[in-house]
Amino acid sequence: MTAVHPTAIVHEAAKLGAGVEIGPYSIVGPDVVLGDGVRLLSHVCIEGVTEIGEACVVHPFARLGGDPQHLGHKGEKTRLIVGPRNMIREGVTFNTGTVAGRGVTTIGADGLFMSGSHVAHDCIVGNNTVFAQNATLGGHVVIGDFVFMGGLAAVHQFGRIGRYAFVGGLSAVTKDIIPYGSVWGVHAHLEGLNLVGLKRRGFARDTINDLRAAYRLLFADEGTLQERIDDVARVFAHVEQVMEIVDFIRADANRPLCLPRNDD
Repeated sequence: MTAVHPTAIVHEAAKLGAGVEIGPYSIVGPDVVLGDGVRLLSHVCIEGVTEIGEACVVHPFARLGGDPQHLGHKGEKTRLIVGPRNMIREGVTFNTGTVAGRGVTTIGADGLFMSGSHVAHDCIVGNNTVFAQNATLGGHVVIGDFVFMGGLAAVHQFGRIGRYAFVGGLSAVTKDIIPYGSVWGVHAHLEGLNLVGLKRRGFARDTINDLRAAYRLLFADEGTLQERIDDVARVFAHVEQVMEIVDFIRADANRPLCLPRNDD
């Protein structure tokens, strides 16, 4: 049974699934679809062409489906798709896509988006991600599954962050981060692998050891980066997780890569 508080404003054209709860002073626009069991606690604004997956919980003052913050946007109907079972805390903002981009912003399933976090237009966010307070994505960013974004961290537009990566608090990420990597710094640099996250997620010891050996080879001082990539691909061709890093780097040679800091 759907429960709508009398102070909420829900457009008659909005589509509400079974068991939806819409709390006080919330606003739901005409092009919104709320999946089964979605809960809008209070003072939530869902607008635009927006689909919220089943069992998502949205806390007060979140605004989902707002227009992209892009000078080229002229009011076109672009979309936001949010997967199931996300916990969306106070003041979170997700924008729709742009005509010049993908036309849609996509959020995966089972994420935690802490207060004040922001996903900009045309982003792709994977499953099981955690965004700490005020973590921010610029437009067109791609975030892999199980990524952890620290508080006040920000990713520059068109950035890519591979699966299982960890981004430390206050990091300014202007370059791509390899899968399983761990970065820190006001201008983020690679500190190693996200070993804590890998252990928590149950990765086998042998896999972690292979990743560590591949990391040391990939970012050694000898040879060019391209030579080291080829060496890693040859030596660790049988290790799926290592090849994921290699494929990530090779996928877009025009993007700068977040590297370890050279203290020499």
